[in-house]
Amino acid sequence: MEGETKLFTREELKCRCKRDDAVLIIHNEVYDVTKFLADHPGGEEVLLEKAGQDASEPFEDVSHSSDARALMKKYKIGELVECDRVQTKNSFSPNWNNDQSQEQGKCVIG
Repeated sequence: MEGETKLFTREELKCRCKRDDAVLIIHNEVYDVTKFLADHPGGEEVLLEKAGQDASEPFEDVSHSSDARALMKKYKIGELVECDRVQTKNSFSPNWNNDQSQEQGKCVIG
């Protein structure tokens, strides 16, 4: 089902951090992991700890397998709105430099 991508703000996602409604932001994409909590090999606690938040860094720190990354697709429900997105190594050039701070601060979330 390729359709229009649903967009979310960080603000509206931050309250979705409960066992019966858990979402994660990973590399600017939004995943509803509610039905995956019981099946997560690392336990539901690690998902709930970051639910409603950006879990990109801890996700990458664990070095998930290609199978795990493929499984994620079935839980994707949308993406962040443009002004809530952050640059990540996966979505932008891997050549980091000290000029990256110039792109930050364009969107203020209150």
